[in-house]
Amino acid sequence: MRRAAITAMAVAMTASPLPGRPAAVLFDMDGLLLDTERLIRDAMLAVMADLGFAMVADDYALLIGRPEPASRAIMLERFGPGLDYDAMRAEVRQRIRDEWGPLRPLKPGAGALVGQLKDSGLPCAVVTSSEHDLARSLLGPVGLLEHFVTIIGCDDVDRGKPHPDPYLAGAARLGFDPAQCLALEDSHNGVLSAHGAGCQVVMVPDLLPATPDIRARLLAVAPDLDTVAAWLRAAG
Repeated sequence: MRRAAITAMAVAMTASPLPGRPAAVLFDMDGLLLDTERLIRDAMLAVMADLGFAMVADDYALLIGRPEPASRAIMLERFGPGLDYDAMRAEVRQRIRDEWGPLRPLKPGAGALVGQLKDSGLPCAVVTSSEHDLARSLLGPVGLLEHFVTIIGCDDVDRGKPHPDPYLAGAARLGFDPAQCLALEDSHNGVLSAHGAGCQVVMVPDLLPATPDIRARLLAVAPDLDTVAAWLRAAG
């Protein structure tokens, strides 16, 4: 009886909500492949406190998944022109470099998933709100860069997330219609971008939960990347 229950649970975990094997997979980076959102949040809250600004986690949540120009506008609107945004941002990056050097922690299952997709012949791209060169510099040292055909950074498109432009560009670079592509996202702005482009979207939540409005745009919510890997294997 116990063995049957365990088997049923395993089947439920691996049964794929995907309609079939996608033609390509488009990955967000921060909070999805790299466990960097917490690093950035904690460093930013500390730097802002040192500068005399009372920034809290809910303030940072407004920035998740947005490109730098949009984040700048939000921060200046909330904290006023007395905030030297460029100096603050530079100090945040320096503190992270001081602690982590060139490496950033991977999200659990990230390396195994991208390796699985490469072995299965599924082309992959990174579609990120970070700048293109920054994304390359972070993915290279952790051994992920070689798995991706292309990278779309926020500076590669006119409008970043939550607009559809980044995912439209990612699908086009790989030569597929967005509807043929599976997008993996951790943020609300990323989900809105991918869904707006016409991609199939799975959310793997990081700092933000999948709200009812966001769930309406998803194929599924996955607890982790290992589950996504199992779903893709089951999809064929």
